[in-house]
Amino acid sequence: MKITSDWLKEHLDTKLDENKIIEKLTDVGLEVESVEKQGGELDEFIVAKILKVEKHPNADKLRVCDVDIGKENPVKVVCGAPNAKEGLFTIYAPPGSVIPKNQMKLVVSKIRGVSSYGMLCSESELNLSDESDGITELSSNDFKNKIGDNYFPKKNSNVIDISITPNRADCLGVRGIARDLAAAGSGKLKDFKENELKKDGKQTVSVKIENEENQACTIFGSCLITGVKNIESPDWLKEKIISIGQKPISAIVDITNYIMFDLNRPLHAYDVDKIDKGIIVRNSKKNETFTALDNKEYKLDEGMCVISDASGVLGLGGIIGGTRSGTELDTKNVLIESAYFLPRSIRKSSKICNIDTDAKFRFERGIDPLSIEQGLKKASNLIQEICGGKVSDIDIQNIKKYENKSLEFNPKIFEKVTGIKIEKDEMMKILNDLGFVIKENQKNLQLKIPSWRPDISQEIDVVEELIRIKGYEHIELIEPQKVRQKETLNKKQKLFHFLQRAVASKGYLEAITWSFTDSRINQLFLEKNKEIKIVNPISSDLDVLRSSIFSNLIIHLNKNLDRGFKDLSIFEIGPTFLGKKPGEQQTVVGGLKSGKIFRQSWLEKERLVDLFDVKSDVIKSLVEAGYSKENLYFDIETPSYYHPGKSGRVFLNKGKEKVVAYFGDIHPNVLKKLDIKIEALVGFEIFLDNIKQPKKSLKDQKTKNKFSDFQKSERDFAFILDKDFQVQELIEIIANVDKNLIKSVKVFDVYEGKNIPDNKKSIALNVTIQSSEKTLNEDDLNKINQTIITAVESKLDAKIRS
Repeated sequence: MKITSDWLKEHLDTKLDENKIIEKLTDVGLEVESVEKQGGELDEFIVAKILKVEKHPNADKLRVCDVDIGKENPVKVVCGAPNAKEGLFTIYAPPGSVIPKNQMKLVVSKIRGVSSYGMLCSESELNLSDESDGITELSSNDFKNKIGDNYFPKKNSNVIDISITPNRADCLGVRGIARDLAAAGSGKLKDFKENELKKDGKQTVSVKIENEENQACTIFGSCLITGVKNIESPDWLKEKIISIGQKPISAIVDITNYIMFDLNRPLHAYDVDKIDKGIIVRNSKKNETFTALDNKEYKLDEGMCVISDASGVLGLGGIIGGTRSGTELDTKNVLIESAYFLPRSIRKSSKICNIDTDAKFRFERGIDPLSIEQGLKKASNLIQEICGGKVSDIDIQNIKKYENKSLEFNPKIFEKVTGIKIEKDEMMKILNDLGFVIKENQKNLQLKIPSWRPDISQEIDVVEELIRIKGYEHIELIEPQKVRQKETLNKKQKLFHFLQRAVASKGYLEAITWSFTDSRINQLFLEKNKEIKIVNPISSDLDVLRSSIFSNLIIHLNKNLDRGFKDLSIFEIGPTFLGKKPGEQQTVVGGLKSGKIFRQSWLEKERLVDLFDVKSDVIKSLVEAGYSKENLYFDIETPSYYHPGKSGRVFLNKGKEKVVAYFGDIHPNVLKKLDIKIEALVGFEIFLDNIKQPKKSLKDQKTKNKFSDFQKSERDFAFILDKDFQVQELIEIIANVDKNLIKSVKVFDVYEGKNIPDNKKSIALNVTIQSSEKTLNEDDLNKINQTIITAVESKLDAKIRS
């Protein structure tokens, strides 16, 4: 939002200079982005006099002019204007200056062999008018003593560019900014003065708002002005428009633009003689088209708010008007529109059509619905004053009556939130200056929220208003405590970072991806939960929240495979989403491992990665975090994106309260659908939210094993068990026979086939036996061997294989 301090002072009675105003704007939350010299491009254009005109030696239509620019020697300028003559006062642009109309930078150049030092300008080239037939002619009486002076008067005030946050639509008008400064004690807001309109009958153009479903226009105000003479704007209005970077067009258009920037009240002007049987505000039909004022044709979707007549669409409501009903210099009868459009509809329609206008920028943030009549009155006054004409009564059609919202505010909340105290009287003065209507109760303030502040809906919003006007500098600064009284991270956060490091220490590279992903890939990892679509995705291939950590990991693994990397281990830790409500998400550590182990190694035999690799990584990570390896319980129920025969899930104990991890081969169908050509791909997921905090702190997770000085012995056993029996239980039974002597139990063979019954399998295990007190003799070893066999055969339907 660009303003000047001179314009601001038309609404604000203040003694502050421009620098103080800029400081105060930032203090009240209206951040000043830049301050630029007003009309800097026009400082080079000076008053000049043509002293002598000669015919160009090499061109019939060009002349060589000697031009007095107020210096000792005149300059030569080649000019093709037919009105260039001796004694003419005009406007000269020296080399280095930029022509406003086409932004061409002038240089000394040779034109048909004659050097030209600058240019004599037409009114069109300076954006003063559309006159382009000759160079500008100035009055000799007015300018005879101003040769060499700047033609455009230098402005005292600069252009202040303010960054307006989306919630402060009221400050997209100069008066709204003045109101904030007045409330902050920087002056007094001037009363809004209007000249009495000389009205001449009713507004005779029919206006109808069709009360359809999702109608975006709830109020449509209009005023008819007949017999106008649309001319160029007076200098004061041109200067206003130019000062904020806009281009003057005609008096009627400039007036509507001026009011939009002055009061934050967008208006639109129609040439009444081009309207066919009245105005109809309705929803568009699919594939309706119209040509907009930017000279582009737009095809509309169904349900957009359009202003139309009997012949079709006149404009897209609140966004842009159409050429068919636009005003021109020969316009005689004008209908001024001042309406209210719902922000959501404006935002949606403008995005679909890819249109960005000043009116759209304001309507999508929320315009004051009670400013309709005010805008019409001011526009009618100015048009009548500048262009003449007869003004009708104001007509306002509405399908929904606006009522100011109310809010009950407890003054004690202010001190509780900000830490400072201000008296209730001061609170009431600030709020009153901001436009609130206040009714005082015994404890609370009953506030009627001003219609131009749609962003205020709860007590904390009022606190924000009070503190920004009071001044953030009043909040006492408290230095941070140098001695930490409690730990920075809680246990869950520590576990997060610990597992992050634990997985990385096993050779996995960490990936950091979006929390949203491609729905086509996410579908492959979606189980019972519904797909969570993003309403406004940043790209078409990131259109849903991820249901699995694999959704993005497998995309990036495939990209690396395509680049020739064969053996990859990558992981990510982050959220996956179960639903769209708060809390319906979980934190997961997920990893993928591909290719081979020991590829092209001279020392080890290469092999494909398998589920035991990721099972080992999961178990080691959980053990390192403080969970007992002996208590971990495994079964084979896994999601559909794992291979059903080569995967498993993990619980912290036999109670099977919550799944803490999955591991295994990624299902071949997933790889086929993603067209991933790979030798082997395995993965794992660890669910942090399902893990109970370990009793030991993570700092205590250091190796405390005591190594025995006595000789160890190894014994092999083979048991015949049911085919569907889980080996984990067999390991636990053997390990619990004597925890002091049995140091490890490992499976080294599983056999089904000859000499084994059809419904049975043979499990071969290696048991390491070692004492911390003595060397075990043959009797000790035979005794522990027999104890193991007896324990297994008695607890399971198993037999030792001879």
